[in-house]
Amino acid sequence: MALVLCTGIDPVLLKTRRLILERAGHKVVGTTDEAALLAACKKHSFDVAVIGQTVGIKMKRHISALIREHCPGIRILELYREFQGKALDDADSWLETPADIPKDLADHVDELVARNKKAGA
Repeated sequence: MALVLCTGIDPVLLKTRRLILERAGHKVVGTTDEAALLAACKKHSFDVAVIGQTVGIKMKRHISALIREHCPGIRILELYREFQGKALDDADSWLETPADIPKDLADHVDELVARNKKAGA
């Protein structure tokens, strides 16, 4: 089980992501704004952060920088749409997504958690 920070701007997608990850045995904290993200990073020690596919490129980079600064040791999974492409060069993993939620989201989170454990984080 991992503690996962899910960020995004679409509450419906965040809820669906939460359900997928919780069914896979993870605990999920969702945030939709900067203040909530900073509060969550202060309160929890996350294993993985998922940055949603509906977030714009500039905002994804801002969110990633905040996460790297305020959540040490975290792995970042960027969800992106095919037409948009990857926005984060420093993400730990990427997952191209359809318009809705990818079926293998939980698998990617599990992979990042395993990498953390191997690295001793």
